[in-house]
Amino acid sequence: MSEIRVFKARKIITMDRLRPVASHVAVRDGRILAVGNSECAAPWGDFVADDRLADAVLMPGLVEGHAHLMAGAMWQFTYVGYHDRIDPEGKTWAGIDTAEAMIARLKLDTPQSNEKIFGWGFDPIFLSSERLNRSHLDQVSTDRPVAVLFSNFHLMCVNSVALEMAGYDAQTPLEGVVKGPDGTPTGELQEMAAMFPVLRRMGIDFRTLSQSADAIESYGKIAVRAGVTTMTDLYSMLEDEDIALMLRLTGAEDYPLRIVPALGASGAPAQVADKALALRERSSDKLRLGAVKLMTDGSIQGWTARVRWPGYIGGQPNGIWNMAPDEIFAVTREMQHRGVQMHIHVNGDEAAEVSLDALEAAARAHPWPGARHVLQHCQMMDRALFERAAELGVACNIFANHLWYFGDQHAALTIGPDRAERMDAVRTAIDTGGMVAVHSDAPVTPLAPLFTAWCAVNRQTMGGHVLGPEECISVPEALELITLGAARSLRLDHEIGSIEPGKRADFAVLGSDPSTIDAAELKDVPVLGTVSGGRVHLL
Repeated sequence: MSEIRVFKARKIITMDRLRPVASHVAVRDGRILAVGNSECAAPWGDFVADDRLADAVLMPGLVEGHAHLMAGAMWQFTYVGYHDRIDPEGKTWAGIDTAEAMIARLKLDTPQSNEKIFGWGFDPIFLSSERLNRSHLDQVSTDRPVAVLFSNFHLMCVNSVALEMAGYDAQTPLEGVVKGPDGTPTGELQEMAAMFPVLRRMGIDFRTLSQSADAIESYGKIAVRAGVTTMTDLYSMLEDEDIALMLRLTGAEDYPLRIVPALGASGAPAQVADKALALRERSSDKLRLGAVKLMTDGSIQGWTARVRWPGYIGGQPNGIWNMAPDEIFAVTREMQHRGVQMHIHVNGDEAAEVSLDALEAAARAHPWPGARHVLQHCQMMDRALFERAAELGVACNIFANHLWYFGDQHAALTIGPDRAERMDAVRTAIDTGGMVAVHSDAPVTPLAPLFTAWCAVNRQTMGGHVLGPEECISVPEALELITLGAARSLRLDHEIGSIEPGKRADFAVLGSDPSTIDAAELKDVPVLGTVSGGRVHLL
């Protein structure tokens, strides 16, 4: 018979309402056998007492319901974002607050032997000077292509060499190739249709970034640092060789993370459904396949999200459809018919409304109780939209981190103070009775579920404002959103999200008790590591 190991902790927060707190948890075969005191495993026979976590607080392994495998691999390129960030090895990179500082870092950090220069994480919305353009990046190099990917991953800026490589000039009709008053490209490219030709010619392949051994290993490292034991990769091509590699690496006993990829819904709807269903059959414990991701609109801070009247306060055009409404309807109908769960990107409220219209039409044509499709980001949804989602059984995974990282800018520059007060409305989403989670969208913002929970609780901006105090939630509610709430959105709440018998032995190992500290200190709770399938991973 397999060994029974009983972990002792200073406190165990179970998220199980029948036994909310315990001191010991028994594990066998990677699953939770019993929860309670030091004798909880006694009915099952002999056991080994394990005191390695005796001074720690345990929670269910944190669940990140919206992130991307490139979160680790992006660090092979130069970080030029506004905010300080920590890389997978624990090194802190200071934020960049001027175009001049960005230019200097790109020059310093890129060896002359490199054929291309690529930076990521840039935040032009924080700069008071003119918008980043090709003349800035021409200062980095006039003979090598230079590209800087914005923090939202929906826009980038390139230099003159890169524009020439893609053949972009005054005659280019492609939407997303931004042009100046003289009719020539400024260097700013919006959304993937415009960015891809440059990325391809520079040899920047997001699939490769996500599906390399280094990327998958790095993903595991950043997960342990954040207390995460289950995490998504929400847009992947998932070719046969990718699946083989992921199965091999995640199948290792010491790999610390369960990955839930979503196939990018690109191509004929029937073919996407066929592939998703075939992938589902290849799932393992640590690799859960079968869902798809739809990209509808863009980014609010990049002015490419689709918003309802009265639009953007600066009068910018109303965003870009990455997937036109009729295509959203067609894909949604096919996935619903075939039994494929969908994760649907909706930043703007127009995109959310169109997606809910499509989901409702699909549900009428092909009823599927318990489908649990998920609207991702949900940043501008109001009460009426959240009520519609709840009525349809559609989960809402809300991008709460935006409140801190971009809240002040949204109030001043994008959607104005009235709509900014209700953006990322977690309180309303919970009150309407729907399934709710919160997320980081790493690497757009750092992977740190406890920080994401802090954002939902406090709604504080970088400027110190509380953006919509009526939308604040309690700490216990926030802890549920990063455990059971996120697990529900992934249709995995029967396996993860709480510490109770029968579930996977996945725990976050914390240095203090998040349920008893002041709400303002939630983001500062130390993460000491994780337990994944009963195997301990300490930092």
